[in-house]
Amino acid sequence: MTAMAASGLRSRMESLDLVANNMANASSGGYKADREFYSLYTSAEAQDSDDPAVMPVVQQHWTDLSQGTIANTGNALDLALSGPGFFSVSSPNGKLYTRNGAFHVAAGGQLVTADGYALLSNAGNPVTAQGTLPIDISRDGTIKQDGQSIGQLEIADFTGMAVAKQGGNYFRAVDPNAKPSVPADTSVEQGKLETSNTGTAESAVRLVSIMRQFEMLQKAVLIGNDMSKQAIEQVAKVGS
Repeated sequence: MTAMAASGLRSRMESLDLVANNMANASSGGYKADREFYSLYTSAEAQDSDDPAVMPVVQQHWTDLSQGTIANTGNALDLALSGPGFFSVSSPNGKLYTRNGAFHVAAGGQLVTADGYALLSNAGNPVTAQGTLPIDISRDGTIKQDGQSIGQLEIADFTGMAVAKQGGNYFRAVDPNAKPSVPADTSVEQGKLETSNTGTAESAVRLVSIMRQFEMLQKAVLIGNDMSKQAIEQVAKVGS
């Protein structure tokens, strides 16, 4: 019983880390919450036993890619995606993808993320603004200045393909040779940002639930230790 309770404590600690990270990023634009799958582990030696001990474990972490709420900001360089897909950006380690559309114009005229990663067009080039003219971005990602098109945003959809978090609210394709598609029904919303899909209230409820489960498992460990101690003492008395 003690071993099973200890395994449960470990899985609860992993869940607590996930929830804490989600809550810490509740205000991060375009952040996608981490979730977990649970499973029961039975050792190979115990599988043929009449009463095998099963251990609760977090089998796998996964990222919830559901869309967050789209909020108006009034900033022409804030962009949100309504529908699946990611903005493509160029980092020192290669192409990355993000749902955080808080861009700004760098010194050289390029549209970049807060980390300085250049926003890419569907031609694979950094999007570069011409002078100080206003930037207009249509729902299909076409970028215009003074009525002239200067490119179209690359929107990458990985539906059916695996992506992994890269840190700093970025994603990368698990398979570097994967070819993302262009989402047909996704539109670019200028002057808006997508909020985190964490759900602060939901995370708070889960946090309380995890802490209560943790406390119960701690008590189970203590009870198991007491039972073992009493069993040893009783055996010692019989032997004497």
